[in-house]
Amino acid sequence: MEQNLTFPNNFFFGASISSHQVEGNNHNNWTVWELKNAHRLAQGSEFRKDWTPVWDEIEKDAKNPKNYISGIATDHFNRYREDFDLAKQLNLNSLRFSIEWSRIEPIEGEFNQEAINHYHEYIDELRKRNLEPFMTIWHWSLPVWFEEKGGFTKRKNIKYFTRFVEKLGQEYKEKITYWITLNEPRIYVSESFLNGRWPPQKHSILTYYFTLMNLRESHRKAYCIIKKYCPDSIVGIAENVASYTSGMGLINRLTRKLFAWYELRVIRGYNKYLDFIGLNYYFHRHIHNFNVTKIAENTDKVSDLGWDMYPQGIHSPLVKLKDFKKPVIITENGLADKKDIHREWFITETLKSVKRAIDDGVDVKGYLHWSLTDNFEWDSGFWPRFGLIDIDYKNDFKRTIRESALRYAEIIRQTSVDH
Repeated sequence: MEQNLTFPNNFFFGASISSHQVEGNNHNNWTVWELKNAHRLAQGSEFRKDWTPVWDEIEKDAKNPKNYISGIATDHFNRYREDFDLAKQLNLNSLRFSIEWSRIEPIEGEFNQEAINHYHEYIDELRKRNLEPFMTIWHWSLPVWFEEKGGFTKRKNIKYFTRFVEKLGQEYKEKITYWITLNEPRIYVSESFLNGRWPPQKHSILTYYFTLMNLRESHRKAYCIIKKYCPDSIVGIAENVASYTSGMGLINRLTRKLFAWYELRVIRGYNKYLDFIGLNYYFHRHIHNFNVTKIAENTDKVSDLGWDMYPQGIHSPLVKLKDFKKPVIITENGLADKKDIHREWFITETLKSVKRAIDDGVDVKGYLHWSLTDNFEWDSGFWPRFGLIDIDYKNDFKRTIRESALRYAEIIRQTSVDH
């Protein structure tokens, strides 16, 4: 154990999950889309062979349409107490989760009290275990009725989202301190309305722009609503920010600066309505002659999803976020690592870089690893394994703590001992 790998008092060490990815038995725009697209995704999975180091192990799952249907997911909806107990075994003191809008308001204007009560009990169980709840209001999935109205592409639809936020404020104002309004709005609009990979699979730069602006306004209104019900609440947003390197030459350097500027510019649009910034860090991007790649400097350090594993890169966006003069909480950071070969190294090196950023004056308040358990990874399905806790989908969803998670637990323990 490195003696200097200790963190400030009251530092949040936790993990993150999202409702659609773990709860199971949802009915939302994603479950509808999955059923329509499962066979297409399975048939097109062959492209993964070129960049995943575990293709031989995941090929069968990747080519199986069932892999792309969330179904019961990890059954977290029913097993959340067990998952919280495992989180405590790992010395965690916080958990980020999301509220499933389609459960709370399955029919337009009709709130489901049973679902509302479920999340009351859910939060109570977190509190019983001294796990600070970080509640995300929106993590990409939408009620079907809202999607049919055009979702966030239409400015007039923001009123439906704010009505939902009003309900959450009324219900959970006494129980939640940390609120995250939106998860990665820029990533969502890029994949859904520019690249066309996610529902509703559009390719329109205008729709991209206007949807991003509508999400910005949705955040502002949500912030004000939460503050109305919970004046002492701490409200933020979770955004994905990468680290960048570039080849030699003026054009490459300018392109790198442009990409970095744009990511921070998106956050700046929310800045007056933020008590903290949530940083989701996964990507190190290399720029050469206008080509942006997730290139690995060392081919042994590639995640199962083919992403360059560059944990030291988190220092760069943290230092850039210092200019916003807001506290920062790392709300997601992790890797797909089915064999659990790299995760211990990745967590350790990431936390070293986080500590270096703190020493450099960045006000980092916490680190929430993605994810607590394995989960349903959107259009990739179940085969990517991000969890600190393994889920055996073929053996009654048996939970097993991974060895790498024990390293994380030891870092947390050592910090508390040193304080």
